[in-house]
Amino acid sequence: MRRDFSKVKRIVVKVGSSLLTKKNRLNLEMMEKIVDQLASLQKKNKEIILVTSGAIASGMERLNLKRLTSIPQKQAAAAVGQNLLMGIYERLFKKKGCLVAQILLTSEDIQNRERYLNARNTLLTLLNYKAIPIVNENDSVAVDEIKFGDNDTLSALVASKVEADLLIILTDTKGLYTADPQKRGAGFIEEVTEITPQLERMASGPGTLRGTGGMVTKLRAAKIARSSGIAMVIADGRIRNVIKRILAGERLGTLFLPKERLKSRKRWIAFGVALKGKIRVDEGAEEAISKRGKSLLPSGITEVKGRFSIGDGVSIINEENKEFARGIVSYSSSEIEKIMGKKTQKIEKILGYKDYDEVIHRDNLVIL
Repeated sequence: MRRDFSKVKRIVVKVGSSLLTKKNRLNLEMMEKIVDQLASLQKKNKEIILVTSGAIASGMERLNLKRLTSIPQKQAAAAVGQNLLMGIYERLFKKKGCLVAQILLTSEDIQNRERYLNARNTLLTLLNYKAIPIVNENDSVAVDEIKFGDNDTLSALVASKVEADLLIILTDTKGLYTADPQKRGAGFIEEVTEITPQLERMASGPGTLRGTGGMVTKLRAAKIARSSGIAMVIADGRIRNVIKRILAGERLGTLFLPKERLKSRKRWIAFGVALKGKIRVDEGAEEAISKRGKSLLPSGITEVKGRFSIGDGVSIINEENKEFARGIVSYSSSEIEKIMGKKTQKIEKILGYKDYDEVIHRDNLVIL
């Protein structure tokens, strides 16, 4: 495919810790190069959102910590470092005549629909004011239950939230490879049209991409971006003017081609809602959902995994244990266990009431 991103308007750029830090210290030279490119693009009327790492490393340097041994220690380093990190970005962008704004998110800001929309509106308003939002995970308060876990996922969710045209993930390698790029025989992957099971198995191998999450998190981000109708490029951030050259059409990095864009609520269901359990369905139900756009009825359910309540998000898996859809349930796990395998007309007799015919209505269901 010919790459032509010259007409894209809204761009999310994620810069990883492997680029922004050097020996547990911020790489100021690299930060300046990134800022120069983004400022130049904004002056050409591009809308820019920067997703950045580096807060914890910056805090470790200021606190003179060689390593982190506890969550409170990590949170303290993030609290100190985020202020320092933003101070540097503010100074660098100000020299270029650009206004910046700090946005700190946890996964709760994505999972809660109202907070999701509030964060989206804030980001879009900042772009309307010609500001550059600088986004990071709020590591100073985040614990495992509310963490994204990596900024690759965060950047894709932000891109999806604002309906960006392009997501660029900058790391310290050329892009994706079939194996560890340090080993002989590793092939470079220039373009991905589909994230296959083979590609996902390959991603679980060590050393396929350095950085916080490696190739696994890059593919997770690509799934979110592609389903949101957003092209995504993974490229080496050390290449001179790499962002500007990607937009100019140079075949740098690995390009993930987008699929048809899901509607806003469907994107939230697919990637924003916390999954509280799994529902296994038979072959007939899988075909009805994935090929005929039907709702999930109790008759097609064969197993319920996990404990969840009405309104929770669940993963829908087939007989081969593969997830193919996600949705928001109209009944709790205990209720579904009682009615699974039964016809819709028997729900009231079994439960003593019937609020819905469907376990998951097709409006609350998305195919992955």
